[in-house]
Amino acid sequence: MLYKQIVGKFGEGLIKNYLIKHGYAIIAMNVKISYLEIDIIARLKELIVFIEVKARVSVNLGSADEAITPAKLNNFKKAIELFIHTKKIDPENTRADFIALDIDKTQKTAKIKHYKDVL
Repeated sequence: MLYKQIVGKFGEGLIKNYLIKHGYAIIAMNVKISYLEIDIIARLKELIVFIEVKARVSVNLGSADEAITPAKLNNFKKAIELFIHTKKIDPENTRADFIALDIDKTQKTAKIKHYKDVL
């Protein structure tokens, strides 16, 4: 398994545990819609929450929240719109979030930043 995939799986586990701890129920992970993907779909009370996750191990590449570009947000929005249309979900009951995960290998720590309602 490639290093990037290992980091991704580790990060997914951390984020999944974080969301559950904060009252979210995970509906699906890594959902493919056409050529796009939604990292996590979760439920929080009456809301369906679509979550884009970015993880970074090295600060040389910048922090994880710097990894979300306008183009990535646009693709995230398109994926959500396609999913909502396909599943006939009321958009009023949805929210789009972004979670940044910065992992420090030397300190053996991880920092999670959760940005809500990003679209």
